[in-house]
Amino acid sequence: MKISHIFFATVCCLQATAQTFNNLPVNTQKPPLHGRHWMAITGKPLAATAGAMIFNKGGNAVDASCAMLAATCTMWDVLSWGGETQALIYNPKTKKVIAINALGVAPTGATADFFKNKGMKYPPEYGPLAAVTPGTAGGLMTMLAEYGTMSLKDVLAPAMQLAEGYPIEAQTAFSIERGKEEIKKWPYSKKVFLTHLGEKREAPAAGEIFVQTDLLATLQKLVDAEQQALKKGKDRKAAIYAAYDRFYKGDIAKEIVRGSQEQGGLFTEADLANWKVKIEEPTVTNYRGIDVYKLQPWTQGPAMLQTLNILENFDLKSMGYNSTKYIHTVYQAMNLAFADRDFYYGDPAFAPEEPIKGLLSKEYARERFKLINPDMNDPKIAPGDPYPFEGKQNPYLDILQKWGNSRADNFKPVNPLDEKYLESFTAGTTSVEAADKEGWVVSITPSGGWVPACIAGNTGIGMSQRMQSFVLDAKENPFNVVEPGKRPRVTLTPTLALKDGKPFLSFAKQAGDEQDQLLIQFFLNVVEFGMTVQEACEAPSFKTLQMYSSFGDHEKVPGGLTLNSAMPAWVRKDLSRMGYKLTYQDRTSGPINAIYFDWHHGTFWGGSSNHGEDYGIGW
Repeated sequence: MKISHIFFATVCCLQATAQTFNNLPVNTQKPPLHGRHWMAITGKPLAATAGAMIFNKGGNAVDASCAMLAATCTMWDVLSWGGETQALIYNPKTKKVIAINALGVAPTGATADFFKNKGMKYPPEYGPLAAVTPGTAGGLMTMLAEYGTMSLKDVLAPAMQLAEGYPIEAQTAFSIERGKEEIKKWPYSKKVFLTHLGEKREAPAAGEIFVQTDLLATLQKLVDAEQQALKKGKDRKAAIYAAYDRFYKGDIAKEIVRGSQEQGGLFTEADLANWKVKIEEPTVTNYRGIDVYKLQPWTQGPAMLQTLNILENFDLKSMGYNSTKYIHTVYQAMNLAFADRDFYYGDPAFAPEEPIKGLLSKEYARERFKLINPDMNDPKIAPGDPYPFEGKQNPYLDILQKWGNSRADNFKPVNPLDEKYLESFTAGTTSVEAADKEGWVVSITPSGGWVPACIAGNTGIGMSQRMQSFVLDAKENPFNVVEPGKRPRVTLTPTLALKDGKPFLSFAKQAGDEQDQLLIQFFLNVVEFGMTVQEACEAPSFKTLQMYSSFGDHEKVPGGLTLNSAMPAWVRKDLSRMGYKLTYQDRTSGPINAIYFDWHHGTFWGGSSNHGEDYGIGW
């Protein structure tokens, strides 16, 4: 791109921001959504339509979000029914935020020694050994049973229609074609995905009717279990849990286990039967009067809260949107928080407990803030010690003191333009956002079982690939070493924000390790720079590559910084002088999906980034 074009694009961006400050209309590439009664946004247009169908039948935001989740799982590409679901729900009756932990666990036999003996540095990226136990089906049914109003039969109806056959979109069709050599390794995957086996193009074509007979039969079994329970006098909630039991303890579970083991997997029937969805307390911090909620440190979500705590010590607005100083400051704050993520985050169900109280304390944030050099990037940023800030002794002080050197033994910096690294670092999933006039708000970031997934037997269910987020050596992260029954620390991270005790923003995004760093910038776009929700979704962002990837070989790029292609030459030059290794992308904002609650007018504003297939509907 020529400098004149960069300058023009940047001026346009700055003009748009200035217009926002003056409360004048701004032209975004996608219009904001408006609604009075409900809002449904997700990563697929057909799935957003599924949410609208449920709202039109009288369902609440939980019912609609479950329908959207079911539809996106049925449409493959970025997730499947065998993946994992993470959610935050605002309950208007209790005025509390609820956290849903529907992440699967490492199966029996999945130990660090098991993978090391196979010559692996990490659990694999693909295949049955990459899979934690299925979580999404249980998460959906738990949310629906506890907080929804409709039957599983009604909520699954759109997904079942899709399984009967839907016109497959280009993104998924091309993903199948690209991944077909991996797909051919797994007989049940080959049967489902490669509808033209032996031809030059073996995947379905865009627009072709894609039929999933096995998955449809599995979903019908869930509905049958619910309906049989209702006929026996069970109430709505108990009937949904009867379907839950059929999935995790009945014939569906038996076929998942059989199909996984046939292909070399480790699942046992006990692994599925003993797994439970957890309804938890979320983590929270207050940023300039706004309460921001994330999940517990089995996700990377608290890193966003840590970053906000650090940034609260700066006057960000006075720096100017996407100025050199602003980018440098936010980058450094994120790196401090993500260094802590890389060392301290893991499954809280396993001892010792993560020091989340210390990590999220304002005092600890002020200590981390002092480490920021205003003039240069620090490529050696390391985890801190939050234990003194909760009155405890760090049990891993010896590992912490050697952390930088020990990780350097195993990790070599990668080229920031390496395509395989970038693909694993930014790999997409989807998000689901829903809200209704009764006050229910749902934010979900589901994932797992993406193409090229290994399908478990004749269930039509693609298994998760989340095992790769574990480590095998405590010196990398002592809280996240693989063990049977343990949840890996995942990147998936929905967000809710409340202001004056009422919903303010609901937002989430796809794309691996990018998620919280771009959600931070979206949030600051609204709170510090006064953007509308659609402007904030589309606004050019930047990305740090300095944290360790949660996928593949867990690499990082010290000083790696991805900028929007419209960034002006003088900012590029300044950042290069500060030690950054710059790369560029034309679109850097998401895809982010979000809902803003306009209490002054009693309406919803919906936003969705201007790339990808994400789409929403409001009424």
